[in-house]
Amino acid sequence: MLKNVTLAPDSSPAHEPRLYRIVAGRIEELIRDEAIGADQRLPSEREMATRLAVSRASLREALIALELRGVVDVRGGSGVYVSRLQPPSAEIDEGGPGPFEVLAARRLVEAEVCASAARMASDSAIDAIRRAVLDMEREHDNYSSNEQLDRNFHLAIARATGNSAMVGAVDHLWKQRGRLWHKLKEHFQTEELRQATLLDHRRILDAIVARDPAGAHAAMRAHLERVTRTFSRG
Repeated sequence: MLKNVTLAPDSSPAHEPRLYRIVAGRIEELIRDEAIGADQRLPSEREMATRLAVSRASLREALIALELRGVVDVRGGSGVYVSRLQPPSAEIDEGGPGPFEVLAARRLVEAEVCASAARMASDSAIDAIRRAVLDMEREHDNYSSNEQLDRNFHLAIARATGNSAMVGAVDHLWKQRGRLWHKLKEHFQTEELRQATLLDHRRILDAIVARDPAGAHAAMRAHLERVTRTFSRG
């Protein structure tokens, strides 16, 4: 039986193994030690997080990594099952931060960028943000183009600050979104999520148009907190 263990904090130094990889290894131990066979269900995420003494976010990143390797099958509304695929593919090595680390950084950075945009944006910069919102609303049901349009919206806000370093910071954070991020989002990509995102973006735009830095900061932070909650929910 897999014993309760305490792992390193989620904020592991960059030179240490990514936490999700450590957690993924522990999950594979659980599968072996408890002889959980193909198509059999693993314990609930809540139970596994408690037994491993990690956050639900770290556990979910580990499960997504194992799904990409073909070790488990994450079935929405049903649970996590051992996959029939054997042997699993090579180790997933993102090399960068996990999805929830990126979201945490974006909450801090992009909220401040948004507040600065509300103070500094020219009329033409606001028009660019508005066009990005309209483009997303027009293409909201096209996942592939929607991803790029979403990025365009956030970069338009950064450009509205008139600070190229802020643009570079936001662009860098978006480039940190690797295979784990896209697989995680795939599980939660619903019409409800798309509509909530469009509403969030409208609120952010309205605050910038109103030249309300505090409101813009709060709207961007609320948007990214909602995304985090969505990706963390069981």
